[in-house]
Amino acid sequence: MADSMTLYDALAEAATGDVWLFHGKSVADRAIRLVTNSPVNHVGVVLAIDDLPPLIWHAELGASMPNVWTGERERGAQLHVLERAVSIWTHRYGQQAWFRQIDIDATVEMENNALAVVDEYSGRAFPSTATLAKHWVTGRARQRISLTDVYCAELVAITFERMGLLDGERPPNWYDPGTFWSGDRLELVGASWGPEIHVTDVTPIDESWREG
Repeated sequence: MADSMTLYDALAEAATGDVWLFHGKSVADRAIRLVTNSPVNHVGVVLAIDDLPPLIWHAELGASMPNVWTGERERGAQLHVLERAVSIWTHRYGQQAWFRQIDIDATVEMENNALAVVDEYSGRAFPSTATLAKHWVTGRARQRISLTDVYCAELVAITFERMGLLDGERPPNWYDPGTFWSGDRLELVGASWGPEIHVTDVTPIDESWREG
């Protein structure tokens, strides 16, 4: 398994259930890592369905590109074209990117369940830093909360639960971005992820990421 890969090759390898992880240097990035005690500040899950370009389902504070599901620019839970999202997160936000490949082919049922989560949560607000901290602390006590707003790791956990790849024993607010880093050794049901692959050459194929 390669330990680094260009964006072009990473997109060619993208499959439903892969996770992408990001590490940045902004105040918000450092705050998220501090609050959640995580080595990374952002995580998203890939949806590579039929002949569509690979997409990433994640929750972010900004509204930097249109949500594929709604066609609107909005904050919070969003579905984006993976290539454009990675280009923006690395070039505009100064993030480093890694991805971990899942070792199974997602079934049609898994993908439909993931899309049902997209339909339910798309556009749901991203929490404030204080609320995010409350989510995480409450989750570490294994207490579920009503997710009227949702941060990235919660959204990814919910998606994997609905796909049948997480057992649901932990509440979604137990998870943080670092949970999906290999050091935490999170176990999936009937599948596993490979090691992190560092995306070192993020030369965008589609320059539209520069727009707006």
